[in-house]
Amino acid sequence: MAKKFVRAIFPGSFDPITNGHLDVIQRGMKLFDELVVAVGRSPVKNQLFTPEERVEMIAELIRDLPGVSVEAFEGLTVEYAANRKADVILRGLRSLTDVQYEFQLAMTNRAVAGIETIFIMTSEQYGFTSSTLIREIASLGGDLSNLIPKNVQERLKQRLDKK
Repeated sequence: MAKKFVRAIFPGSFDPITNGHLDVIQRGMKLFDELVVAVGRSPVKNQLFTPEERVEMIAELIRDLPGVSVEAFEGLTVEYAANRKADVILRGLRSLTDVQYEFQLAMTNRAVAGIETIFIMTSEQYGFTSSTLIREIASLGGDLSNLIPKNVQERLKQRLDKK
């Protein structure tokens, strides 16, 4: 019996991408034949970088990762996943708070589109990190060197210096 090709999407706003996100990408790429980092446009989140800028930053970081790509999308994640013929949605979990929200989302996605969600626990050193927290630390001039990649630090500093 031939092995089934498995395509996963890893959706998020990634505003900005963190080392925690990269941890999930690097661990997730070992589980799937193809992993698409799907940068969403959130109508409810106040975003610092455009989706195109976020795609650029992520593309720099994943260029040497086999089977990993990045693209922006609009609309419902589950519809995007269906359009991309994804077999699963990959999500990272940081805490029990994440579990409750993500479980509800996973059940809804399965009911609406029949797509499964696979969860990866983030590594302990990134379990507290969020893009919102990163933006807050950056706006107050804090050190982000252990939390986000260097290219993202530079772009974030440039963006905040313009404000």
